[in-house]
Amino acid sequence: MRAALAIKGASPLDPIILYVMLIFWGIVLFFSSNAAAEKVFVVEREREALALVEDGKLLREIKGVKNLNHATVKFHKGFLYVISRDGFLSKVDLGTYEVVKSVRTGKSGIGFIFCGGFIGVANYDPKDVVILDEALNTVKVIETGSRNVGIKCRDNLLIYALMDDDQIWVHDVSKNHEKVKELKTKGEMPFDAFLSDNIYVTGFFKGGVGIVDLDTFKYTEKETKVGSDTVFKIPHFGTWGVLNQRAFIPAVGEKKLYILDMKDFGYIGSIDLVGLPVFVVVSPDKKYIAVNYSGDKDDYVSIINPQTNKLIKTISAGKRVMHLRFSHDSKSLYVSSYFENVVKTFSVDTWDVTATVSVPTPSGVFIP
Repeated sequence: MRAALAIKGASPLDPIILYVMLIFWGIVLFFSSNAAAEKVFVVEREREALALVEDGKLLREIKGVKNLNHATVKFHKGFLYVISRDGFLSKVDLGTYEVVKSVRTGKSGIGFIFCGGFIGVANYDPKDVVILDEALNTVKVIETGSRNVGIKCRDNLLIYALMDDDQIWVHDVSKNHEKVKELKTKGEMPFDAFLSDNIYVTGFFKGGVGIVDLDTFKYTEKETKVGSDTVFKIPHFGTWGVLNQRAFIPAVGEKKLYILDMKDFGYIGSIDLVGLPVFVVVSPDKKYIAVNYSGDKDDYVSIINPQTNKLIKTISAGKRVMHLRFSHDSKSLYVSSYFENVVKTFSVDTWDVTATVSVPTPSGVFIP
């Protein structure tokens, strides 16, 4: 060993130093390559479980997280939180992948948000909003008399819409969750909402949006329409793709995406598609948009160039594609194929499959 590593003018200790350095850099490269592997959580829709997929392999299942039809998954301070359709909020430690705690906040939970050290849960049934601390202890129940939707947070302001009463309520969680504003909407039946900086936007069932400036509480409404008279219905905001102040919206009952200006919700244009769109996802590097479909095209995914607003490719991606999401580095697209019971990874360079992982009844795909 010493003869092989000897260098002219080197001391006898140099081979040992070189050997140690080789081991050190080998360890660094090992952990660097493993650190690069992305953790992907997939909802197992019919099994009350979450699958953890990493580096093209199923690592484990997190079981006992209740009815995951239309489940919502979020990540916060080293934990995964998931709310089930039947109202259970579960907290999972991302270090151990064990369920730390699970509490029932209602019979039918629709969404939740982190806000000022608290968690707000909007319920359909019972008709209330539940405030918990981050240890999942209930600290307040707000009776609304309505199904509640579109729960969001800005600073210490908790905002949500009352679907049955056409109102928007705002609470300050730093002041014992006191209600600080009630706004009556002209639009009927708010069903969802999103937050952009200081602007809270709720969509109405028959079309149009209500807009609240959270700095001034000024409220306005705007129709969503093409041209002068064609009003189109707003789908759930979680299905939208947003890129550089443009919203790419799956048209309800139409084979196209609508493009809206997020600053004023003015109509920019549309993109023709091969089927009825469901989810629109934007790659983090903003180079691609991917769309999946319902109906007779639910096996397919279309790829769009958002610079040209042109459809560039449609691929056969599975058997009923339920959800899709780009990797953080934008090099891969993860697709859940429900009837094949697999999650596929597509290379963005070629749009070929690079990995297939068996996951029972896969639907939502989430990445910390």
